[in-house]
Amino acid sequence: MSNPFLSSEEYDERAHALYNEGQYDEALELLREGLSLYPSAVELHVGAGYARMAREEYVWARKRFEEALTLDPEHEDALAGLGEVLLKFGQTEAGMQAFERTIELGYEDDVDLMLQIGRALFREGYVEASLPYFERAIQQAEDSAEAVACIGYAQHRLGNDVEAMIALRRALTIDPSFAEARVYLANLLYDGGDLDGALVEFEATTPADHWDELGIWRVMELKKSIYKLAENDGELKPWEARLVELAGEPDAIDELLAEVEQTVLERELVEDGESQGQLETLGTLLTGLVSQQQAGGPGTESEGENASGVASEGSSTDVLMTDDDLHRVIMRDGTVFEGTWEAIVQALRDARDAGRPLEEFMAQEARRFYGATGRQVASHAPEAFLRGGAEAGMLRIVR
Repeated sequence: MSNPFLSSEEYDERAHALYNEGQYDEALELLREGLSLYPSAVELHVGAGYARMAREEYVWARKRFEEALTLDPEHEDALAGLGEVLLKFGQTEAGMQAFERTIELGYEDDVDLMLQIGRALFREGYVEASLPYFERAIQQAEDSAEAVACIGYAQHRLGNDVEAMIALRRALTIDPSFAEARVYLANLLYDGGDLDGALVEFEATTPADHWDELGIWRVMELKKSIYKLAENDGELKPWEARLVELAGEPDAIDELLAEVEQTVLERELVEDGESQGQLETLGTLLTGLVSQQQAGGPGTESEGENASGVASEGSSTDVLMTDDDLHRVIMRDGTVFEGTWEAIVQALRDARDAGRPLEEFMAQEARRFYGATGRQVASHAPEAFLRGGAEAGMLRIVR
């Protein structure tokens, strides 16, 4: 119900509070009420534009921002909001012009506005264009950990990981409690292969600091791998609880899809295992035949000759081993391994964790791959493990 005793400023303040709490529907309803009483209130039009944008109602958001700019062509928040909406419609040039207009009007000293525009560009994929706005924010507030971290996020997206880590570490020097930057840095270190460094940063966070399941999987994998924790170790319980919390309660469709996915995965693993078993059986039979030939058994035409009458050279493994049996695998760090599937996995194991049983090593690495990519990797056989690792993007098979 309308309250004629509220001023337009009071409507704006109350709606802004609701917006900050994520109550976009309630904020929009209050703004509508305010606009019915104060149709020329620019701030109410701007607020309605942002509420519409939060609800992904971009056509209506654009209309509100344009109405606000009709009333006040130099309103910086309306220009920033219109620019973001225009980017979503693919009107890149017009959107960029709206952002640049805020600079022309002298608002580059508004740190929050520069961060807002930079983030809008970043979200829509214009990462390089976002950097100047983040840099303007830093020029006005050198001690803004948020602005410095945004530089780090952008540099990472552009492929400049060294610059990204420098920026993130600087942000954490300014504000050691900045969990978002620390989680991001930890993930960068993990991706770069610095697992010990990643764990140091991850351990400076709490489960509540994480809003992405991948990071939590990585924390758990690192703790189990480096500290040799058991699956049911109490230290992992808070992280497991956070995973459940982030996943939420699955609906009936989610549960059905999960069951189908698990069934398919289990079937593939069984088929892989059966295929590997058949190959091993075939290899045993071939070895037996070669041994029979070399011993002068049935089917041998003459000692030292194969079934085709061509003289054999070397041992039985020379007969069985062909180029098709040899493979080459390149890891993400550029390390190259060559040999049979089993020999490659053994070499990997020896390079990283010599002495560990091969099956246990593959299971551990499969967990690490899952933590890094979210992809399940088979660990019951060397070939299935390596092919699964390649599909997950953790290595490359070139032969």
